[in-house]
Amino acid sequence: MGDLSKAEKDFLMRKHEQTMKLRAEFLKNSSNPFRHATGEGGTLFDAGLSRFQAMRVNYFEHFKPTGHAFRIGMGVVVLPIALYAWAMKAERDCREQQYRNGEVAYKDRLFKFI
Repeated sequence: MGDLSKAEKDFLMRKHEQTMKLRAEFLKNSSNPFRHATGEGGTLFDAGLSRFQAMRVNYFEHFKPTGHAFRIGMGVVVLPIALYAWAMKAERDCREQQYRNGEVAYKDRLFKFI
């Protein structure tokens, strides 16, 4: 903080003091054991958290499908599932072919009831 001007230092100090004042008020209100007696209930109303939750609820009402969103959805959801299903089927078909050709003895099979 040595290279800051006096105005910048004063601004940072005021900001820090305001933060500490808000923090102390929040801690005082949230740890008050007699809060229920005032009729306010046991929780504090947080405007920022309320706005965030409202934004998350209304997200899909304002969602506009685009090609970019489609590509992301395909790449993140559909493509990994399809690749995993293909790899699993190919591995099982290869193993089944080895069983049918007699290349794997019955005692060496991983699953003996197939």
